[in-house]
Amino acid sequence: MWIELLRDFYHDLKSQRTRSFLTIVAIAWGTIAVVLLLSFGQGLGTQMEMGLLNAGNQILIFYGGETSLQFEGMPKGRRIRMVEEDARLLESAVHGIDMISPQYRKYVRLAFGKFATNTECEGVNPYFEEMRRMFPMAGGRFLNDIDVVRQRRVIILGGKIAKDIFGDVEPVGKQLMVDDLPFVVVGVLQTKIQTSMNNGPDDERAIVPYSTFRTTYGNTFVNSLVVRPSDPDRQVELKKEVYRVLGRKYHFNPEDERALRVWDFIENAKINTKVSLGVSIFLFSVGFLTLLIAGVGVANVMYAIVKERTREIGVRIAVGAKRRHILSQFVFQALLIAFIGGSIGLLFSWSVISAMKLIPSDDGAMQFLGKPILSPFIMLMTTGILAVIGLLAGFFPARKAASVDPVESLRYE
Repeated sequence: MWIELLRDFYHDLKSQRTRSFLTIVAIAWGTIAVVLLLSFGQGLGTQMEMGLLNAGNQILIFYGGETSLQFEGMPKGRRIRMVEEDARLLESAVHGIDMISPQYRKYVRLAFGKFATNTECEGVNPYFEEMRRMFPMAGGRFLNDIDVVRQRRVIILGGKIAKDIFGDVEPVGKQLMVDDLPFVVVGVLQTKIQTSMNNGPDDERAIVPYSTFRTTYGNTFVNSLVVRPSDPDRQVELKKEVYRVLGRKYHFNPEDERALRVWDFIENAKINTKVSLGVSIFLFSVGFLTLLIAGVGVANVMYAIVKERTREIGVRIAVGAKRRHILSQFVFQALLIAFIGGSIGLLFSWSVISAMKLIPSDDGAMQFLGKPILSPFIMLMTTGILAVIGLLAGFFPARKAASVDPVESLRYE
């Protein structure tokens, strides 16, 4: 039976050579459109997610603000400024905090030999490595608890600032002057993409222990507190608890959202996911319409074959051929055309995506667009679409063929 179906398919394809060729090309082109658009969309979404995580890995950053409500007889407009001890207070009083770090920040002058430059410097604790994904290159390290306790003068540099200062010299172990005070470089951060940043990328900043920062510059107030919840899905409850605890200490209304400013990376990640999904749906719609038009071409080919074989179909029905045999023949042919074109399209798409992976993406537009990702889900979905289009394109011509009146078909020319 299968050999007979394939033989009929070959003869029908040969009789409609030009039209069949163009239809297969259209199916292949539609498949390429669906696969490439979805792959680029998934690559872009993954890159956007990675860029956001590199700026803040499921964290909340709390800044002091200004009260906008009167509370307990105190006027509005009071400035709220947090201190280092607030980190310990929140860690003990608020349930659900996984990591927390005070954060000092200022511009400093870095000098090595005859070279000098100004850059952003942050004073933080060891948790910052995971919360901000500040991973050092091989041969170096991040801050540790001993650095904080002993107030060591150690410093971690971003990759770009380290390259600017030291050139091709290995920075780790070298002594660097920070505002005319000697610090030892203990690590250089790996280069990473950031789609969100605070006063510049991490690639261009310096990190020191918060205790060293405080004693060096005499800061009383921290610039912010960086908090990572144990359960990212409960960040709303955690924010309310932070407002409650700090509101009790600084005497402001816990409902006063302006008393503290919050940079919520978890909420940003949820928005980012929705935007990425919207982009993927749009790109899929464009590709699907292209493939749908190609499906119309498959239906036209099948109608042409039915028209040419009307007399033959009528004779077969007259001698006892069943309707399901006629239906299966034309549906099979439509599916085969769809899958031949789809296979060509998938193979071409895979070649393009493989070639794109060879393009460097360290800088330029590719750094933010990301590389296309041909996932199993995309391939399965594309195969499913091809099957549906093949079935629909073959069913209606097949139904017409199966409903041929044997007597009338003999008169057909």
